[in-house]
Amino acid sequence: MNQHAPDLHGLVGAYVLDALDPDETETFARHLAQCETCRGEVAEFRATTARLASAASRNPPPAMRRRTLDAVDGVRQLPPRLAPAPASAAPGRWLRRRALHLGLAASLAAAVSFGGLAAWQSQEVQQAQEQTRQAQQNLDAVSGVLAAPDARTAHGTTTDGALATVVASAHQNRAVFTATGLSVPAPDRTYQLWLQQDGTMRPAGLIHQDGTVALTGDPADATALGLTLEPAGGSPQPTTTPLLLMNMPT
Repeated sequence: MNQHAPDLHGLVGAYVLDALDPDETETFARHLAQCETCRGEVAEFRATTARLASAASRNPPPAMRRRTLDAVDGVRQLPPRLAPAPASAAPGRWLRRRALHLGLAASLAAAVSFGGLAAWQSQEVQQAQEQTRQAQQNLDAVSGVLAAPDARTAHGTTTDGALATVVASAHQNRAVFTATGLSVPAPDRTYQLWLQQDGTMRPAGLIHQDGTVALTGDPADATALGLTLEPAGGSPQPTTTPLLLMNMPT
């Protein structure tokens, strides 16, 4: 596909994600050797996709193995299986019946114990699966914006020196936010993103520390993006002085 020089700047995201065909890749590579701006954006996008790939794969909570092993210690084990005694021995038949009753009782006790443990483990697994699903959705959304031919980028710096990048696609009507250098907030606080539309700041998602997130809401009419520190769970309106207020990419 033939591209005019001005259009090549919009292929940065697709180039990083290997979404170009061979001819486009060769053309953009020649352009990249001469364009310092695109080289800088390629480096930033590669760092972003590396963080996203790491975020899409989540390990179970570290305490899960310890709690599981602790719970196993309290589970009653089944009795060993013994070879049946000769059918002619009357005492043997009585012992077998007695062992059967005890075995059933032990099996029921173990089933109840393991049932509770399995239910607890199932909840843990479901939570981990939900976190992975959300991370994958975020990865898909962010990758789509980065690969969009009309992707545009803007950069900013928070009041405490963290670096921020916003990439937006008008065609997809989506935008993503990346932060590097954010300080870790207190356990009861979180960073919240805002889109400024008609002079009003509207919630656009949460980011708990460095990383990349797809913005919620409609960025089409947004003129600026804000970042504040809010109570955990977020707020309907900003409650603190903005750490960042930057223009949206144009």
